[in-house]
Amino acid sequence: MTLNDLAPWVYLIAAVTFILGLKGLSSPKTAVQGNRVAAAGMLLAVAFTFLIQGTANLGLIVAGIAVGAAIGLFGARAVKMTAMPQMVALFNGAGGGAAALVSTLEFLRETGHGSASPGLIIAIILGLVIGAVSFSGSAIAFGKLQGIVTPRAFAYSSQQIVTGGLFAGMVLAALLLVAHAAGVRTVEPVLVFVVLAAAALVFGVALVMPIGGADMPVVISLLNAYTGLAVAAAGFSLNNQLLVVAGTLVGASGTILTRLMSKAMNRSLGNVLFGAFGAAPAAGAEGATADDGRTVRSTTPEDVAALLAYARSVVVVPGYGLAVAQAQHSVRELADVLQSKGVDVKYAIHPVAGRMPGHMNVLLAEANVPYEQLVDMEDINPEFPRADVALVIGANDVTNPAARTNPGSPIYGMPILDVDKAQNVIVIKRSMKPGFAGIDNDLYLDPKTQMLFGDAKDAVTKLVGEVKKA
Repeated sequence: MTLNDLAPWVYLIAAVTFILGLKGLSSPKTAVQGNRVAAAGMLLAVAFTFLIQGTANLGLIVAGIAVGAAIGLFGARAVKMTAMPQMVALFNGAGGGAAALVSTLEFLRETGHGSASPGLIIAIILGLVIGAVSFSGSAIAFGKLQGIVTPRAFAYSSQQIVTGGLFAGMVLAALLLVAHAAGVRTVEPVLVFVVLAAAALVFGVALVMPIGGADMPVVISLLNAYTGLAVAAAGFSLNNQLLVVAGTLVGASGTILTRLMSKAMNRSLGNVLFGAFGAAPAAGAEGATADDGRTVRSTTPEDVAALLAYARSVVVVPGYGLAVAQAQHSVRELADVLQSKGVDVKYAIHPVAGRMPGHMNVLLAEANVPYEQLVDMEDINPEFPRADVALVIGANDVTNPAARTNPGSPIYGMPILDVDKAQNVIVIKRSMKPGFAGIDNDLYLDPKTQMLFGDAKDAVTKLVGEVKKA
């Protein structure tokens, strides 16, 4: 039995480890182990592929591995949790770009041999287009999250016409390439391929630029699915079963997650992609907080500590402001002190809190917050009316009552955490600046709400000290 005969079995074992890894990632308790299992499977697959292919271009391959390993190690060790969404976008884009490059090389090789079949050309085109869209779209997503590109939706007239025209142009170029492979020699294939690649890159930019920062969690998930599909298409062009399986797993899981994220926002995927949510509002547009005589009430750490110390039930609502301040460990300490006084503490987790799927779960798990204290939105909302205090730390758009009460608000209809139904609401926030969606929060004018202004970590640390003295 040769190594080539063993390849399907080794790849099958690797594919099983990927599935087990995904299963492990479904819970914080097993996520680390699941990641290790999947990584071991990928190492096995890569090592075995080298054995089959031989040592051609070994120096170039080793150099590539060294560069990739260095970047991955730096990302894992140096990048802060607040910048993790940006890193995910970059890594996701790199995967899409790699699939596009593989498709390009396969096209040049097959075209040079003159043996490309229409079916193979279709697989190559899919790998190129989806990979290029994922690459350029992820670059724009990174720019929005990093602040290099404005996080607001970049809406412009004839937006749908431009996007539709680019898509139609890609379809036309793809049909010409398939026709050429079928024997209809009417175009120069390499030139059309270059045009197709350029159009796909521009399409990725045009697709993501009109999407506001508040929708970035959905966009990241969608682009992740794109990358998986591009890898699967590259697997078909290379006749590599493992790439097909791995890409399909990523594509399927990313698609399911995208659907769940859209549902959590009560919006269709089409509305996320083409609705320009978060664009700069026109003059006189509804959705901003009206001047109706209500005022914001500020408070002090001493007053908040007294309220927390004598409460029976406290629900902590974490948001991106908590992540920016790296306050998760201080919040865990505050919860421990409150629990030592007999206070019931839970954490309300909104599906799109933060800037990537599961951001708050990962952040709190980093601080060893017990997983059973993390409660999803649909389960925690019925408990808010019975909560003595809802402690909102850096969360904005996911707590805005306008989503329920103001039909003129851009977020109207989006499911939110019902913090305004708690007996008392404390909001820790640096300023009254709107959240990532760019709209004011009616919660801050609620008579039950008190604002504790300042850095989340500093504010929570002060609360810990005051609660201990209470």
